[in-house]
Amino acid sequence: MTTPFLIVIAILVLYLLNSIKILREYERGVIFRLGRALPAPKGPGIILVFRPFDQMVRISLRQDVLEVPPQDVITRDNVTLKVNAVVTLYVVNPNDAAIKVANYVYQTSQFAQTTLRSVLGEVELDTLLSHRDQLNLRIQSIIDQRTEPFGVKVTSVEVKQVDLPETMTRAMAKQAEAERERRSKIIHAEGEFNAAQKLVDAAALLATQPMTLQLRYLQTLTEIGVEKNTTIIFPLPLEMMTLFNKLGTFGTPSSEKP
Repeated sequence: MTTPFLIVIAILVLYLLNSIKILREYERGVIFRLGRALPAPKGPGIILVFRPFDQMVRISLRQDVLEVPPQDVITRDNVTLKVNAVVTLYVVNPNDAAIKVANYVYQTSQFAQTTLRSVLGEVELDTLLSHRDQLNLRIQSIIDQRTEPFGVKVTSVEVKQVDLPETMTRAMAKQAEAERERRSKIIHAEGEFNAAQKLVDAAALLATQPMTLQLRYLQTLTEIGVEKNTTIIFPLPLEMMTLFNKLGTFGTPSSEKP
């Protein structure tokens, strides 16, 4: 073999070695041959890229998390908020992600920012705080429809943090405090009502059997006598109180007849 022939063989071997590319399990290679994309992406494993005729764009199929920067949002009831979110996405069509959009991550980020402002601007603050799951699903559906043409699937959108103005925070704290106070007053009133109702029932029961009132009186004296105190108690028969009531009734002047 002559020296030029060996040089040619060495150049061919080096060219073939340089054409070997290894793609990981989660990677796909979109091959542009003479400027035209091949119908199907290559990979994973070993593929051949014959430069300068072929050019390869690596596309990752792994799920990616995109953080939406804080956005200034004015709700339907004119409350100014700062809201950020987290978007989860992955590529389902490598060819579309490489051909139809310059940067699918940046494009999805811009869609997420505009959608976040428009959707949250249509709801009131109470709806945003209490129905966040429904708003997340709505935002995710809108972004997914916009990213579908370039082969990106948005799986979830989560509103991460809602920063309220300090004045609104104080107002909400006062509202919560007033609500707690209202509940406590209602509970206290219900307790007073139940206690009064029980006393009425007890009085009606004691009225049916006057002897039970005497027994209750003696039981109260027994309970007081157990305590270590200096109170002196003189028991007064209930019959005497009844007698006084009758005397008071007899001494009351009756109304004169015309």
